[in-house]
Amino acid sequence: EAQLVESGGGLVQPGGSLRLSCAASGFSFSSQSMRWYRQAPGKVLEWVATITGSGDRTWYADSVKGRFTISRNNARNTVYLQMNSLKPEDAAVYYCYDVNSNRGQGTQVTVSS
Repeated sequence: EAQLVESGGGLVQPGGSLRLSCAASGFSFSSQSMRWYRQAPGKVLEWVATITGSGDRTWYADSVKGRFTISRNNARNTVYLQMNSLKPEDAAVYYCYDVNSNRGQGTQVTVSS
């Protein structure tokens, strides 16, 4: 059974940085692409970024391109989301998803001064 556990969220000032982690287990991690999504209160779930299983290709939503970086460590079964130059509109619960649409409990990101 796939399990995904996100961590690393918190409160950060505008312009600050956070690195989110998603620890995966229960499936062949290195063979799957992984994705990050986010959901702000009252808004629909928004795709943020995707990375291939090998980590050689990445894709980003226009809203985060140039500020966020998705990466992975297959030896640790973990995918990361480095978030820089954070804006108040980046505040949301962030989720990692596998290809079967399993996700964890999410991690809250709050951007406020």
